[in-house]
Amino acid sequence: MSLELRMYGMVLYNISPIQQGIQFGHAVVDYGQRMKYVGEHNQSLNIQYNDWADNWKTFIILNGGTTNNKIVDGIYSGSLNKHKETLDKIGIYNIGFNEPDLGDQLTSVVFIVDERVFNKDKYPNFRFKEKNQINFNNPIFFDDSEKQEWTLWVQSIGGWKNLELRNFLVNFRLA
Repeated sequence: MSLELRMYGMVLYNISPIQQGIQFGHAVVDYGQRMKYVGEHNQSLNIQYNDWADNWKTFIILNGGTTNNKIVDGIYSGSLNKHKETLDKIGIYNIGFNEPDLGDQLTSVVFIVDERVFNKDKYPNFRFKEKNQINFNNPIFFDDSEKQEWTLWVQSIGGWKNLELRNFLVNFRLA
């Protein structure tokens, strides 16, 4: 049995809702088209995309903030651009769409997410013995058994990439 998949995306906040949907759609089409080429080198991405397209087809469109390709001190100044860069650093395959009619600015970024990231009922967050624990990426363990439980929990949600994606996505709201 395969995991439930959703196509997540981030779009500009300052365009109309219909334009947000259109920009998201452009990026989804580009994602599918790129599978023709990426799939040759990474069959698992192709399988995942086809599973999503054949069985799930669910979209989650998030407010991605602003866009600006300008780089200041080595960092993009647009929040959507920064979000794409974060996804790249985490190692999440994603496709951005740059709209020609808006000066080729980045207007949407899409990526596939599996249920271990978004289904908190089936895959609840880890419960630390020290209740004030917040930072999942740099946990402080109560004892060695808690460290072992943590390691098993990280594996159960799909590993570090999914852990980082969970932490990344909590910062977003629907567009």
